[in-house]
Amino acid sequence: MMTKTRYLVLALAIVISLHYILSFSHEGYGRATSLETLRNQWKGGNLAQESEGKIHVWHEPPYKTPVPEKYYLQPNTTITRRANAVIVMLARNGDLNGIVQSMTQLEAKFNTKFGYPYVFLNEEPFTEEFKSGVTALTKNKIEFGLIPHDHWYQPDWIDEPKAAASRQDMVDHDVIYGWSVPYRNMCRFNSGFFYRHELLQKYRYYWRVEPDVKFFCTLDYDPFLFMQDEKKKYGFTISLPEYERTIPTLWAAVKEFIAENPDLISPDNAMGFLSDDGGESYNNCHFWSNFEIADLDLWRGEAYTKFFAHLDAKGGFYYERWGDAPVHSIGAALFARKDQIHFFDDIGYRHVPFQHCPQAPAHGRGKCECDITDNFDREGWSCLNRYDRIFT
Repeated sequence: MMTKTRYLVLALAIVISLHYILSFSHEGYGRATSLETLRNQWKGGNLAQESEGKIHVWHEPPYKTPVPEKYYLQPNTTITRRANAVIVMLARNGDLNGIVQSMTQLEAKFNTKFGYPYVFLNEEPFTEEFKSGVTALTKNKIEFGLIPHDHWYQPDWIDEPKAAASRQDMVDHDVIYGWSVPYRNMCRFNSGFFYRHELLQKYRYYWRVEPDVKFFCTLDYDPFLFMQDEKKKYGFTISLPEYERTIPTLWAAVKEFIAENPDLISPDNAMGFLSDDGGESYNNCHFWSNFEIADLDLWRGEAYTKFFAHLDAKGGFYYERWGDAPVHSIGAALFARKDQIHFFDDIGYRHVPFQHCPQAPAHGRGKCECDITDNFDREGWSCLNRYDRIFT
């Protein structure tokens, strides 16, 4: 009996020794078997809770798995299913030429086949020239909306002398759009109001498209149905750091919100994309929001509604120059599961000065019209590596 006991003790000691050796010599093993990870597994943190109740441990980013064939349009077939989705374009009348470029490519590469409607929004009424110019580009439904005054213009409660002093400081330091109030209006509108517009209330998903962008690849699957069926909340193509001088107090406001509303934060969030020290500081990474395919209910939900109200009350859209890109990115990272944030690796896209050009095999499948070496994904400023690391 004593001999069996000694063997069991010896075997247990060997197993424990191997565990500690692997923990120190292999980072991935150590991370996967740490007490924190096991605790998170019990609570649901850092793990994706699948619909059937099973827990999924990630070993690579979800986009590494190709989009299933069922979402692709097969030859000689008729589309029988669409998502409740819309293409949203914020534009001024003077943007017509840029809109023609963006819309012509989007129609040719995607929407002529799939037939999704458009909503155009402007703080001033669209001219007949603008309306006829874009209507000629598609057979799909188009609606033109006027942005409510209070959703666009600087609120009366903003201390204008304080805001002006901040703008002057940014001009003195050569910050892009440093003096522009209309740019700040746009950032605040996109952060907290576009999804409230009456023309968008009947939709669940949207694709944000801007003037003067390029789409390089033929898209033969429906990204809206992919988002819907796979329960994705936010999709992006380019990620990079925000200009720190434009958001000096943003993270302090975010931390304050988290401390006051811990119950609103997703237990399996993407904080690791935003912060390199567990949330103590912001690494400035964000998803470049001039391209978004997302679930409108993410912004309509209780968490983001309270989050935007908290930020708006700080006045940072005008006292600083908080952009909708970091605000949306922080919101998505905190209020969605990390696996619900999707990198559209197969959608070629350019907004000056950066572009995402899909790599092989997506480049060939999409017949992408871009130089495969001109790709921002792994450049020094790209935050894609941080996104990847939250899954490994």
